[in-house]
Amino acid sequence: MMRTDRRSFLAATGAAAWAASANAGGRRAVRLGGPIFLKSEDPAELAREHRRLGYSAAYCPSAKAEDTVRVRAIEKAFAAENVVIAEVGAWVNMLDPDTEKRRANLQYVVERMALAEAAGARCCVDIAGSYNPTVWYGPNPKNLSQQFFDATVDNCRHVIDEIKPKRTKFTIEAMGWSLPDGPDSYLKLIKAVDRPAFGVHLDVCNVINSPERFYRNSETIADCFRKLGPWIVSCHAKDLAWIVELNVHFQEVIPGRGEVDYRTYLSELSQLPIETPLMLEHLKTAEEYEEGKRHIQKVAAQIGVTLA
Repeated sequence: MMRTDRRSFLAATGAAAWAASANAGGRRAVRLGGPIFLKSEDPAELAREHRRLGYSAAYCPSAKAEDTVRVRAIEKAFAAENVVIAEVGAWVNMLDPDTEKRRANLQYVVERMALAEAAGARCCVDIAGSYNPTVWYGPNPKNLSQQFFDATVDNCRHVIDEIKPKRTKFTIEAMGWSLPDGPDSYLKLIKAVDRPAFGVHLDVCNVINSPERFYRNSETIADCFRKLGPWIVSCHAKDLAWIVELNVHFQEVIPGRGEVDYRTYLSELSQLPIETPLMLEHLKTAEEYEEGKRHIQKVAAQIGVTLA
């Protein structure tokens, strides 16, 4: 089978399997998680704190892949509390205009991918990066170019091929002003990377980058799951409010204070083939995370979605 035909086959069969699961009417629990504020390096204490807060998913505690004793302790402690390690964040610019910074950043992502594999995290996640010379995630006209897309394909393949993961996925988070910027461009990226270990980390707020998507965010969310469902391994939870001024200005806010349709978000999450983490992020205090968590719990209860 030719490569292009194989890609089409994989995409079609993956989507068909997910659609069959969704159409079967069965729902799975959603694993809610978020940052914690406990000052401890003890994996057992950290895992118990997640459970005390009602979390069944976690960001990976600080570690390096080569520290096998600590990594094994983390994996064991969180498994004992039935808390899934949702992600290892990389969060550096793999497309930095400075050659040496770009090389160092890519190596760092490889190291983070190694940790995700060692710890059994659902994914290692980064954004594709930016050609902006001063802000690592900032806007640049070339961020929507074929050059950007091709370089991102190369970077994703490099990270995956260096580690050859069997337990985790490498994922790129969509951004509103660089590729992938929505479900269609992400699907194109999946097919181009052409690696089983490449997955999707979905942040629906990052996809809502226009008035149309904001007004119709329920449809936007459903479209993301319809097209990307077979590859989604973890998600982020936040909200968006429209700050009224003389141009478009969306602002991240605590879940429940914006317009993101969490009924649709949670419903779609519950129809994925596995219990999928939904991770709160970008808030400032424990109180803000508690407010966001309670909103998600309330919506989940209203629509009959179980939080693991």
